[in-house]
Amino acid sequence: MNRTIFHVDINSAFLSWEAAKRVAEGQEDLRLVPSAVGGDRNKRTGVILAKSIPAKKYGVKTGEAVATALKKCPELILVKPDFRLYEKSSRAFMELCRRYTPVVEKYSIDECFLDMTGTENLYQNLHTTAEEIKNTIREKLGFTANIGIGPNKLLAKMASDFEKPDKVHTLAEEEIPEKLWPLPVGALFTVGKATAEKLTNARIESIGDLAHANLKTIQQMLGAKPGWQLWHYANGQDPSPVLSEPEESKGYSISTTLEKDVTTISQANTILLSLSDSVSARMRADGAKTCCIGVAMRTNDFKNKSHQKKLIQPTDSTEEIYKTAKELFSELWVRRQPLRLIGISLTDILRDEGEQISLFRDEKKEKSRKIDQAVDNIRSRFGTATISRGSILNSPNQVGKKYQAQMETQQNEKQAGSTKDNPYAPDQE
Repeated sequence: MNRTIFHVDINSAFLSWEAAKRVAEGQEDLRLVPSAVGGDRNKRTGVILAKSIPAKKYGVKTGEAVATALKKCPELILVKPDFRLYEKSSRAFMELCRRYTPVVEKYSIDECFLDMTGTENLYQNLHTTAEEIKNTIREKLGFTANIGIGPNKLLAKMASDFEKPDKVHTLAEEEIPEKLWPLPVGALFTVGKATAEKLTNARIESIGDLAHANLKTIQQMLGAKPGWQLWHYANGQDPSPVLSEPEESKGYSISTTLEKDVTTISQANTILLSLSDSVSARMRADGAKTCCIGVAMRTNDFKNKSHQKKLIQPTDSTEEIYKTAKELFSELWVRRQPLRLIGISLTDILRDEGEQISLFRDEKKEKSRKIDQAVDNIRSRFGTATISRGSILNSPNQVGKKYQAQMETQQNEKQAGSTKDNPYAPDQE
């Protein structure tokens, strides 16, 4: 069956939602002036999350440091993130989309896929229906969206990235040579900066060049799985279904960009405990265990390193995850170069698996499990900030509480922001 997929993408979501709220209150429309949503201008962890079109004309970019953006545009109006507003606005436009089809996949807080396959008899002209959805979002909710229409999720998403804002675009199979292939290879979904550089160095400069390249050559260059995926994407092929319910996590990860460089093991261990505490709690909430623990770091000259270890038995214990993370970190941080980012990943996830029981009772493990359960119960009832592990709060360098709060803030930003990164994207950390 031929499919018809819509991709709905809110234009500059965080800024648009803040602007819509202010306009409703009779204030200035932030979309018409140089403005941006971003973190603390006095901290290097503060980055631009969204920008207005006038700010873009000054060269302000999403993801760059707030301080850098202010140098480009000193009169930039900077607005603090309001994640409650973002969640409320996201629910509103998702609910509106569900009026048109029951199969809606939330892809991130500001975008979703609609499977319109089989609705032709209801709507007759699906392009007109897309225009109706776009216009209703603008008129009823006060912000604009782009909608891409394609025979699969990839082409629908690529189409929604064409000219903005407040537009509907198509990318049918017969339009691929004209609309997709002339684009630079870096514009293809999941192609990051490093991958684009590899490809252009190999004289693969456009998406069409990639589509017509030899698949085995691309796999040798980028790796078997990423190469296979990107080659098929370049040819407009994507069989993935629109999922109305989210898939189970294939892994759990957490990282924090540090306000000040970490230079000692004691500082690093305090942060690793905070990260282990947070990521293991998320995993336990899903009834999952990990068989592989990884540690990642970024030095102050922006070089990334990572190291991982397979476990003999799966675990969900904060203490075990922290112990392994410390060992991996010590093995990885040989030259002790100052660090600006530390992260932990849990992969090879098992769910509802039986556990091999030892003939001898492990009292230390039992105690650790009871502590985890008690901490999880308290946080579920009273919030994550109500209880912290003593070794974090009482660390001799007194970075524990500060970094835990900073890490929780950054996690909130990531959860409210983009969740659209493909787990197999070549450039993902």
